[in-house]
Order: sequence, then C-alpha cells, then structure tokens
Amino acid sequence: MTLDAVSGRDMSAFLRPLDHGRRGLDLLVTGARCAGCISKIERELSAMPGVETARLNLSTGRLAVTLSGREAQAGRVVAAVERLGYGVTPFDPAAGRKQVDREGRRLLIALGVAGFGAMNAMMFSVPLWAGLFGQELGPATRSLMMWLSAIVGAPCALFAGMTFFQSAWRSLKAGRANMDVPISIGVILTLIISFIESFLGGRDAYFDAAVSLLFLLLIGRYLDHMLRARARGAAGDLLALQARAAQRLNADGQEATIPVSEIAPGDLLRVRPGERIPVDAVVVEGRSTLDASLLTGESAPQPLVEDDLCRAGAVNLTGLLILRAEARSEDSALAAIARLVEAGTQSRSAYVRWADKAAAIYVPVVHSLAAATFLGGLAFGLGPREALIRAAALLIITCPCALGLAVPAVLVAASGRLFRKGVLVKSGAALERLAQVDHVVFDKTGVLTEGRPALVRGHAMLTQAAPLARASSHPLAKALARAAGPGILAASAVETAGQGVSGLIDGRPARLGRADFVGAPQTDHAETELWFGFDDGPKTRFVFSDVIRPDAADTVAALKAMGLSVEVLSGDHEGPVRRIAAEAGIDQVRAAQTPQDKAAAIDRLKAEGRHVLMVGDGLNDAAALARAHAAIAPGTALEASQNAADLVLTGEALFPVVDAIRTARSARGRVRENFGFAAIYNLFAAPAAMLGLVNPFVAAIAMSASSLIVTLNALRLWVRR
Repeated sequence: MTLDAVSGRDMSAFLRPLDHGRRGLDLLVTGARCAGCISKIERELSAMPGVETARLNLSTGRLAVTLSGREAQAGRVVAAVERLGYGVTPFDPAAGRKQVDREGRRLLIALGVAGFGAMNAMMFSVPLWAGLFGQELGPATRSLMMWLSAIVGAPCALFAGMTFFQSAWRSLKAGRANMDVPISIGVILTLIISFIESFLGGRDAYFDAAVSLLFLLLIGRYLDHMLRARARGAAGDLLALQARAAQRLNADGQEATIPVSEIAPGDLLRVRPGERIPVDAVVVEGRSTLDASLLTGESAPQPLVEDDLCRAGAVNLTGLLILRAEARSEDSALAAIARLVEAGTQSRSAYVRWADKAAAIYVPVVHSLAAATFLGGLAFGLGPREALIRAAALLIITCPCALGLAVPAVLVAASGRLFRKGVLVKSGAALERLAQVDHVVFDKTGVLTEGRPALVRGHAMLTQAAPLARASSHPLAKALARAAGPGILAASAVETAGQGVSGLIDGRPARLGRADFVGAPQTDHAETELWFGFDDGPKTRFVFSDVIRPDAADTVAALKAMGLSVEVLSGDHEGPVRRIAAEAGIDQVRAAQTPQDKAAAIDRLKAEGRHVLMVGDGLNDAAALARAHAAIAPGTALEASQNAADLVLTGEALFPVVDAIRTARSARGRVRENFGFAAIYNLFAAPAAMLGLVNPFVAAIAMSASSLIVTLNALRLWVRR
C-alpha cells in the first residue's frame, strides 16, 4: 500500500481493479448542487496526471474516477476535490442515501423557517406599504414596525440562507464563484440596507424581501431535490429486487448464510422456493420455474433446468436449486440495469454545455453590471442608499437559477417518465439525439419478433449439433439447444459474429451457422435456418419459425404517423425477413446482412443526411448501434448491444420505442421553452432593476417565480400521460 504524501491518507483499500491495469475509485461528494459543480470537479480531475475519466452523478453524489499509470494516486484525487470546496469520502451507497435524506430534511426545515419568517415579517411590513396609498404611519410607529420586521425576518433569513451561504463560502474559498455567490451577496446586501434604514429612520426596509427570496428559492431547490430523488428511486427499486443474503455451500457441504456482497464467482449457492436469485448464476442441480417478470416484463413463469442461466432478482417459484455463481453482486445483470438508470441523470448534451457556459460567464457579467449600477447611480446624482438598493435588486432579480434548472429538471423528468414506460435512458444526450431522428432501422430476430424461434425441421441431427448450439448466444442456436435439452458443450468453441460457431465435438471439428460459414451449398430458402456439419462430413439444415411481436405493427404505424421512415436490416434470409416486414407494415427491407453490412448501411444513411435510430439486440448489431445517431436495445439483448445503445427497453413490448421518441421530442420542446423564458426574463429584468423600477422585494418575487416556472414546466413531462 502506498501512502499518498499529498492527502496524508491511504486510499488504496478503496481502489478496485479494472481491465488493462487500470483502477477504479468511487467517492461520495457532498456540496455539489448544479451543472457548474459537475463541470468544475470533472474538469479539475481530468487535468490531473493518471486520471483517465472522472464522472460525477448529482443524483447519487457518486464520483467515479478511472486511474491509470504509476503517477495516479487516489489520495491526490481526494485532495483535489476538497480544494474545490466539496466534502468527499469513499462511496458507500447507504451513506449516500443517508446524505440524501439529511439534505432533504435540511431543505425542508429551512423551507419551513423561511415560510414562517416571510409570513410574519410581512405582517409588520404591510402597515409600511399602506403609506403607498396615502395612509402614512407616524415616525414612531413606522420605526417600531421596521424593527419588529427585523426581529422576525433577519434571524429566519440567516438560518434559511445557510444552505446558500455555506455553498458560496466554499466556492469563494476555492477561488471560484458558483451561482450561490450572487444569491448570498444579494440577501446579505438587502439585510444590511434594511438595518441601515431602520437605524436611520428611513422610508423602507426589506427584511420580508430577503426571507421571501429564500423561501421561494428553497421551494425550487426542494422540487429539484425531489426530482432527483425520483431518479435515484428508480435505481433503488431495481436494486431492492436483489436478495440481501444467500445460502452458500461450503466444501464440506454445510450451508452458511452470508451477505450477497461476499459471493464470489464459482461459489455454490442453495436457493429455496420463494427466494430471490442472489446473483447471476447457472443451475448445477435441480429443476424449477422462475418468475423474472420484474426484470424482463414476461409474465409467464420460465422453466429452469440444469445448465440454465438465471438472473439476480428473479424469484425461484417451485423447486430447490443448487446454483453456481457467475458474477459478483455488483456485476449482476440487475446491478448493470441499475447503473443504466443512474447514468440516466448524467448528461453532457449540447443543451447542458450551453447552460454550463452561460452559468460560467454569469457571475463576472452580473457583478460587473451591479458595480456599474451602483457607480452609475452615484454619478447620476442618486444617493448611496438608492444606488445600493438598485445594485442589490439587480443581483437578486438576475439570479441564474432558472437557467441552471432549465436542462437538468427536464432531463430528470423525462428519464423518470420513460422509466415508468419501460425505457432506461443512459444519458441526457441520448434524448437530445433521439428527438432528431427521422429514420428508424429495426433488426428482425428478437426485435420485430419475440426472439424465441422454435425448431420445425431437422430433428434427426439435433443431438449431434447440440454441443455447438449450447456454446452460442445466437437466438437460433439457443432454440436448438432448448430443443435438445441439457448436455455436453463443444470444446474450443469460438463464435464469429454474424456467421456462426465452430468447435470440437468428440475431437472432430464442426460448424453451426450460415450456409457459407458451414460450407453448405447456397440456396434461396424462404425460412429462417441454420446449417450444421462436421468439416469432413455432410451438412444438415435446421429450419425455425419465429412469431412477430403483438405490438410490432402498431409501433411501425405510429412511427410512420410521426413522419418517420422505417426499414428492416437483418442478417436472416430474404424470405423470412420479408414475411415479418410485411406483417409489421414495413416496405424497405435489407436481408442477409453481415455486421459489416449493417454498419455500412448506417454509414450510408448518415452520409445522405439522415438521422438514424437503430433498434437491435444481437452481437451482429453492436457496430450498427454504435454508429447510429441514436440506438435502442431490448432488455434481452446481449451486453455488448446494450452497452452500444443509448436506451434500453426493460419489457417485452416494442411500443416504448414510440414513447421514447415522443418523450424526447417533448423534452426538446420543454428545454427550448425554458431557455427562451430565461432569456426573455433576464432581457427585461436586468434593465428594470438598473433603472430602479423594482425594489429588492419585487426582485425576489420575480426571480423565484422564474425558477418555479422552469421547474413546473419540466414537471409537465412527468405528469403527462
């Protein structure tokens, strides 16, 4: 272990090994609140030697850092984050949830105090406002009302404002200014002006304005907190499906109860009827049925026999099973899906980059305008009091909270809506690209069809071909393996994407796949098929049938109604592809496509200026998914395809593709509306404050209302049916 000389802490125990000698470090960051915080932390860490990537998720507070090279020291990463003014500890999901809960309670208490202060300070301010209508108070009564307003409003403002003051102080201490700096300056200036007015027996005091500003700001911040909590809840709901403990069989056959986190690949586990599968595992002994409906959307129980793979989170229904763990709990399919949900709240779309840039230039520009307003007021004959009030009103009314919420609130609401519809969003940028698509490309097997083809011809050679079929991930090979039942696996099996699988059966080289891959004569068959044969023997043809998804035709019709063109791009033969395409209502068909052909087809469409959405699930679709403008993979797709896709469908239905595009287009509209509103608001608000047309109280109401409007506009996506 290496003790980091900079931080003085040994962080090596929290490093986890990755591929190619790299190491991962997960940290819990506290105090980060906006897109500017993300940008600041990630930019600082990415510039450090040995740091490959740094990604901060505001929803969970998780900072994922990838380190490589000898110069990469975990302690330096921690020290760098602390220098920026944020708290940081090793990431612990439980600690992260507690931090989130504490943050919510703190915001709620501050909101309650600010609400109390605003209402009661106004009780004493209303008689002061009465003077505007000719009902002037006497000097003594006026002074009493000011001080009563101060007694109630100032302490409440100081308490409720600590959320902003602490954040601003941390930022300034680190030599930077975040969006809480102008808020804090505006509130403190307003309180100072109000105390001066009260001491000197002036005309107005704005204690009610300061606390009302904080009250309305805290409403917006609490709504944002709740939006993010909903996004976190989606991942939490999935992880809640994972068992907390498991029954491991020791070498002597004795059973021991252990936490799921201690399961290692290769461990033997006993799962009784009614218990959840703790990790991804293979059946070693026993038969049962499995309820995986919460993972796949398939309501029918799935039969389970020896050598079958079962996923973490599914429920064992009927039989006692002995399983061999294939992955750790954090590497299970369930955990991977949860990570996709978590990733959905992290976005680096063009909209977010624009908002980041606008927020970055805001502080110097607005502070310069505030200084110019104060000095200009003095130059044009205003007293220091009036000039200072105008400067404070400018700082308050132009607070960029609406701009900061314009994109994140929409993306979180859209991601949450799509999760309810059965779509996991991996990034906000994906939604932006999805809104631009004008052409949709579907794979056939497992996308337009249910992906569970059944063997209808070729049973005579089934037993001989089964060892190779069991070694393949292709849907047709899986159908062959299901028909043959459990048995041996071919030795030295190697799968070639889009071609087939080769290996040794009883020492003889054999192949299973396309006709040209196996060495069979090329024929123009109209059925879905696989060929099998030993290299030195005759070749056998297996014929399969697959069923179109029930909602495929409705999905295609809805896409066409939205103005999108649709085509099928499949590796299967012309006949079955055209049959399924006709049933789905698709005229454009390209069959017998290799992975390279599919990728080239996507490239040609892009060269024509099309924005292509690719929907695919196989290993032969991964390259095309990665090249497409936007990509969607079913939840049953291979991991490589899911990794290449931007969105993942969680159920069996295909219509969520339509929901995803509609939601993405709505999200684009909401973002543009929010940007437009923020621009128009500041265009009118800043001159009004500089000209003295609004006082700090009116400025507080106007600024807070703008943030609420932006947040409520985003929430339209959440409640929309």
